[in-house]
Amino acid sequence: MRGNLLSVLDFRGVGMTSQRTRERLIQRLQDQGITDKKVLNVIRVTPRHLFLDEALSHRSYEDTALPIGFGQTLSRPYVVALMTEILLSLGPRKKVLEIGTGSGYQAAILAQLVEKVYSVERIKSLQERARGRLAKLGIKNIRLVHSDGRTGLAEFAPYNAILSAAAPHEVPEHLLEQLAPNGILIIPVGTIDDQELRVITRDGESLNFREKIVHKVRFVPLVKGLSN
Repeated sequence: MRGNLLSVLDFRGVGMTSQRTRERLIQRLQDQGITDKKVLNVIRVTPRHLFLDEALSHRSYEDTALPIGFGQTLSRPYVVALMTEILLSLGPRKKVLEIGTGSGYQAAILAQLVEKVYSVERIKSLQERARGRLAKLGIKNIRLVHSDGRTGLAEFAPYNAILSAAAPHEVPEHLLEQLAPNGILIIPVGTIDDQELRVITRDGESLNFREKIVHKVRFVPLVKGLSN
């Protein structure tokens, strides 16, 4: 079951985290070309300030990436909205893999729009923080796994969509292998200073893939190994 919209919960915030501030963010996303009403509404009702340290909460609804510790960042809302909109563009997605749980924010957005999210994170401490936030919000259709995202998560493959929040230099073959027929991979690729967001779609049952570049982006690198 897909997660319930969070508008029924009292996470409205005050001041710079208020609903009025969130509405300004939604307007900015629309001005930049985001049109999917479901995506916009989920971003509207999801309390981004809960996914940041309190010292940064006043910046929660700025359209900018923000630090979450361990050299990682919370992606800017436009990029979250864009990737989510692309993920849904070919129709409903039942099972989605996220590479890089980070704060848990992107997983929380996805969980309200698809049936099941599997999310891998190599940094255990980040994963545990995300787990607590998602539990507080009552989101139950996410499975968090402490794992090296470069290899995907073969145990639960295939996936209707895979979304990566970290950038490899080249597209990992493991991720392509774990796409279901007509599955879609959305991934930033390149060096720290020169990345492009790629959308790769599997053609039906075949092992042929179509690829397009949609945007210049800047994500943390996709690195190997696990950490506490």
